[in-house]
Formats: sequence, structure tokens, C-alpha cells
Amino acid sequence: MSQTPLLEVQGLSLETSPLNAPGQALVSDFNLTIRAGETVGILGESGSGKSLTSLALLGLLPTGVKRTQGSVAFAGEPLTNLGERELQSFRGGKMALVLQDPTGALNPVIRVGKQVEEVLVLHRPDMDSSARKARIEEIFLELDLQDPGLIANRFPHELSGGQRQRVLLAIALAGDPELLIADEPTTALDSTVQAKILDLVKGIVEARQLSLLWISHDLGVLAYMCERILVLNEGRIIEEGPVAKIFGSPEQIETRELVRAFPRIDSLSEPPSGGGSLDSSVLTIENLEVSYPETRTFFGRVKTWREALSGIDLVLEAGKTLALVGESGAGKTSVVRAILGLTAARGAIRLRCASGEVVDLLSIKEKRLRPLRKEMGFVFQDPRTSLNPKKKIGWSIGEPFLIHEPLAAEIVRERVSALLADVGLSVDDANRFPHEMSGGQLQRAAIARALALRPRLILLDESVSALDAVVQDKILDLLSNIQSRHDVAYLFITHDLRAARRLAHEVAVLQNGELVEHGTAERVFGEPVHPHTQELLNSVVEIGAAS
Repeated sequence: MSQTPLLEVQGLSLETSPLNAPGQALVSDFNLTIRAGETVGILGESGSGKSLTSLALLGLLPTGVKRTQGSVAFAGEPLTNLGERELQSFRGGKMALVLQDPTGALNPVIRVGKQVEEVLVLHRPDMDSSARKARIEEIFLELDLQDPGLIANRFPHELSGGQRQRVLLAIALAGDPELLIADEPTTALDSTVQAKILDLVKGIVEARQLSLLWISHDLGVLAYMCERILVLNEGRIIEEGPVAKIFGSPEQIETRELVRAFPRIDSLSEPPSGGGSLDSSVLTIENLEVSYPETRTFFGRVKTWREALSGIDLVLEAGKTLALVGESGAGKTSVVRAILGLTAARGAIRLRCASGEVVDLLSIKEKRLRPLRKEMGFVFQDPRTSLNPKKKIGWSIGEPFLIHEPLAAEIVRERVSALLADVGLSVDDANRFPHEMSGGQLQRAAIARALALRPRLILLDESVSALDAVVQDKILDLLSNIQSRHDVAYLFITHDLRAARRLAHEVAVLQNGELVEHGTAERVFGEPVHPHTQELLNSVVEIGAAS
């Protein structure tokens, strides 16, 4: 092994750079050494400085953030004071970055093959067009992208989430880097796709003898991918060591809390308590079918249809949680859209209102449906995009009253204050804008908004999947407490099987638009019957998967 580290970071410190004001420390005295062929992980909560650190290594700090001290060297060559032109030879050629969100990272109007070719044009000027095309196809096959010529000619929106993530990996690998930096690249993927991506990356790292820096809040992924872990807390490294030591016997309180909060599929804890009874169904779905146009004629008429859901039957009781799980494209979102009246559907969706009236949502007109929407709350995955960035939190929480229950301003303020307290926020938070709050605080505000009209049913669409373990643990606790107090029913749509195990009373598994398994959480997670359920559970990476 080379005596000179491949990457050496000494005393790196980052802070905000506001005009005419002192900066706020974001990362302090960060030190990191990675040798050739070594795999290292950075673990930390949201806002701990993980992503900023990775950007600093490549000289890609965003506007408003500056390096105040410290150095970065690659194979003994200092990078800190290099200009933009010199850094370009390192980006992609020596070090490559894989980002979390391929939808945002890929250019939506350029075919993906061309986006990979841009790297080859920059770092392999010796290649002509035909050689570049052949190399792109080689990389796509290496990443298990079958029919590479067809894939290369597609736009990002024409690919699945897993395919788009593989394209991002292809872009990173095209310049033959020695160090691969991966920033939460599998967080948004379902468990089976995530497992395939992890195996692919692990195999490529070993085959190419690459070094790897993997950044994540998912302890299971880090345990599987890395040999050594650094724990980052509020911009400082508080602990580091081999995976087995960090996850088996952590020394720092913050690390112990991260390990404790990480949910496990094999948990033997009792299922959450719920107040539902057998005759208190809130939502009943019978023989639900949804189809989408697949091809159209020149004049726009639908030529063929694609069946998204077929024969779905579900019952959700008051005070209970039903987790709807499955791979991307299984039909989870189609169920939600049908409940909300956002897509045409066949069958029956019966909602029992607070008054006791039972209404089939598929047989009524929009004018009748709108007032019924106050019986249902909705919590999206990303509160930063679902809450109005130009409005204060108090306004967003109180907006449902403006639509469904016009009240005096003073009464609305009182109810907003009560809702904030209900979700563990302070009255002062009503006067803050979304950008002034953390992800966990914003999700609490989104839950408060969903609770505003005291709905009997709340739809949770991937509402905790993007949160780190500690914040997710607190939000799941909050949801359980709210359910106990208000007897609200949750339809929990998720690809995070650990979160489903923690919150759900019952689990329904979808595959290709069909319900393949349904039962209590204890039974489905403990004794799965259908092969697809078994595959989903086997693909979940646990802390014990350390290599």
C-alpha cells in the first residue's frame, strides 16, 4: 500500500459568508485520510455538514459558504489553492461525485448518453466519437444497464429511478477516477433497487481498486459499504473507527443515539397501540382498478392502456396504521391518487366521515368531493416543497381553515398555537419561514397542517424516508402519540420497510399493481409468505451486514 494517502484533509473549516456580518461555523477542524483502495463512510444527522464537506473536497462550495482554514491534498498534490481550470482535471478524472437526486443532477433536455460523453470529451481527448460511444456502452453494461444503445438515446424522464441512478454512476466512472465520493445516492430508492445498486458499486470498487467515500445517514448502508466510519455532529468529527466498533460499542452519546434510533426489521417490540375496533372502518377499498394511457394516436386518442392497479381490496380502521409497501412502480402512488380523486379509477373507495356517513369517493362529483377532503389529511415526503416558502409557518398551518372553516383571525391564531404545541413546536415557530427551520421541524409543521381540521384519515406519502435516524425516530414517535390521542387512521405509503415495521399495525404489499400479501405487521415481517415480500425483506441492509 502506498505510504502517501490518496486523499488527505487537514483542519478543514467552513462557515457562512454573509455581507458585513460575522460568519457562522458550519464545519470545524475536519481531518480525513483515505488510502488507495480504502472505503470510508461519513455518518451524521441532517445539517451536520456531511454534504458541504464533500463539496469542499472538489472545490464546489455553494455561494454564501467559504473555507476559512485547512487543506486538501490528492496523492500528495495540494488542491486548496488551485484555480477552476486546474480543478477540472481532478473533478471526474481523479475524484468523482455521485449525488443523491438524479432527477436534479441530470439535465432533463439532454439524452443521457450525451451527458456521459461530456465527461469523456473532457478527460479522454484521445477518443474519437466511435470510441466514446463504445466506452459508454461498456460502462452501461458494467452498471447492468441492458440494451445500452437504447438507454443512451433516452432522456432522464424516460428512465426509472434505479436507471437514472446508474446513469449518474456512469457519469462518475467515465473519467476513470481513483476516488468515488457518494453522497446519499440510494436514499430515495426502494430496498430491492437499493440493494442492487449497493452490490454494483461494491463490485466496481473492488474490480477497479477504487477508494470510496460514502456519505449517508443510513447506518445499514454504511455498515455494508465501508471499512471505517467517521461520525460528524454539528460540523465536528466526534468519533471514528472501524465499522464494528462504531456500531457495536460507540463511545460518544450522539453516536449511541444514532445507533439506538436506527430501526430494525427484526425488532421484537410490540406493535404500536391503536384505538380502532372492528366496526370502526374509516376507509374501505374494494376491487380498485386504475389504468393510464400508454399509447395515443396522432390525434391524441388513447390507443392502448397500461393497468396500474388491479383488484385491490383494503380496510383501514380508526386509530390504526396500514403500511402500503412495494417497489417503485408497484402502484402505491396510484392508490393515493385514487383516494384523493386525482386520477380516474374503478371500484369503490368508501370513507366514513366524522358524522358517521359513509361516502363512495369514486361515485360522487368534484363539487361534493371538495368538502369531504377536510376528512383527510396529507403529509408529503419533502416539507420544503410542500410548504409555501414565501409564507410563515403559522399561515401554512392555518390555511386549511381559510378554505374549509372560515374563522375569525384570533380563533385561527389560537388553533395554530394549539397545533404547534401538539406536534412539539413552540408558538414562536409560527413566525418563522420554512428556510429558517430544520427538516425535522418542517415535517412537524406539515403534520400540524394535516391535523388542522381533525381528519379521521391521514395519508403519509414517504413522510419519513428522507430523514436521518434520530429525526425519523422522533417523527415516528410523534405520529404514534398523535394517533393514540386523536384516534386518527394512517395510510402509510413507504419504501422504507424499517419505518413500516416501526409504525404499522398492518402491512399490504403491492407488486406490479396487484396486492400480493396483506396481514398484521408481526406476521408479514416475521413470517412472509409471498416470494416478493421475502425478496423485499431480504434486501434490507441491517447494521449487522458489515463486511
